[in-house]
Amino acid sequence: MTTAILGAGLTGCTLARLLAEMGEEVVVLEAAGDYGGLCRSVTMDGFTFDLGGSHIIFSRDEEVMAWMRTTLGQNREERHRETKCFYRSRYVQYPFENGLYDLPPDDRFRCVDGFVRAVIAAELAAESGEEAPARTFLDWIYRTFGDGIANCYMVPYNEKIWKYPLDEMSAHWVDGRVPRPPLADVLRAACGLPTEGYVHQAVFSYPASGGIEALVRAIAAPIEDRIRCGFCVRSVRREEGRFLISDGKTTVVADRCISTIPLQALIPAIDEVPPEVADAVGRLVYNGVACVFVGLQAPVPPFSWVYLPEAELGYANRVSFPSNYSTGAAPSGYGSILAECTYRPGDPVDTMDDAALIDHVLDRLEAMGVLSIEDVVVTGVARQPFAYVVYDLAYQESVRIVREFVAERGVDLVGRFAEFEYLNMDGCIRHALDYVRGHCRCA
Repeated sequence: MTTAILGAGLTGCTLARLLAEMGEEVVVLEAAGDYGGLCRSVTMDGFTFDLGGSHIIFSRDEEVMAWMRTTLGQNREERHRETKCFYRSRYVQYPFENGLYDLPPDDRFRCVDGFVRAVIAAELAAESGEEAPARTFLDWIYRTFGDGIANCYMVPYNEKIWKYPLDEMSAHWVDGRVPRPPLADVLRAACGLPTEGYVHQAVFSYPASGGIEALVRAIAAPIEDRIRCGFCVRSVRREEGRFLISDGKTTVVADRCISTIPLQALIPAIDEVPPEVADAVGRLVYNGVACVFVGLQAPVPPFSWVYLPEAELGYANRVSFPSNYSTGAAPSGYGSILAECTYRPGDPVDTMDDAALIDHVLDRLEAMGVLSIEDVVVTGVARQPFAYVVYDLAYQESVRIVREFVAERGVDLVGRFAEFEYLNMDGCIRHALDYVRGHCRCA
């Protein structure tokens, strides 16, 4: 059995390793000049930054977490998460509902009052049997958190990151992913009593050197010789039970084809795509991310990352501090910052050149008091056109049409933009593990 894997990002490399460990022949076809996908990193004058946004290693999935730690080996450090939301010129404990005591009194009251009302409304609806699931993401936010937390943080932050009307986004993906916080925790937080949300992130791992790419390198080490970079898939067709995959110059023949590349790249490579499938792919919505890198000859605030909900804080929705993740992320005594700005084709972030985007981010960070311009020694920008899956109201029907078509052609889909699901790193590895166990008799 020879398996061709399209794409050598985290999912593709994980699949290749797992299948190779089971004795299968694998070849991984990657369009870029190097493998790693969204988990690549770059080192600039001693500063290491992650090209696809700031990544950390954590998971509720104990098996996946153990696998990542074992694979990374000794090249790993652990940190206690220290995360904030920057709101009204102050640092508020994250998640926002756990930091209500940090708010001005009037906002604190609005948030507690709105949350209590939302809890009561949900309980009354459940008792009467009239509770219906939220249809839109915006509706889900107000039902879950109340109008205070929604208006102060959840709505403006999500408008920033998604760049899409929240009342035109589906709620199906978030219910369960972000649970309603317990009422007691919110009241404790409002009284200034310590509360901790997202405890599975409370301690996270990160490579001691090499950035998050070190994890992908460790995963790929046993099968690196089977990764073919610079192979941009132009054609995928099936003849007599075998797949013929071509980049226009070379054809790879395989018994099985697993795609981890975006559907927007796979579908054009398949012959005779029906109009309804092409239309469905065209309807799928996604965001890119522009990452602005900043190296400082000065320390940075003692935080892991900070969320920026307010429009006045500029285009960045989150800034992280890689030099606080590991000792190898920056030279000793120096600090580093990574600002993430999501974008859609044609919007201001997309159309700004790199120099203008860097100036914009530096200006806002200096206004926040995060840095002084005279301390900046390194800057850079990396843009990833495929970063976030956006769940619009047409998503479920569109993705169903595309998946059914691809399944008819015998191609398996695994990974974030192949399945078109908002998967974190641990989710990508989990899906790879499940695929191998479900599709290989010897698993």
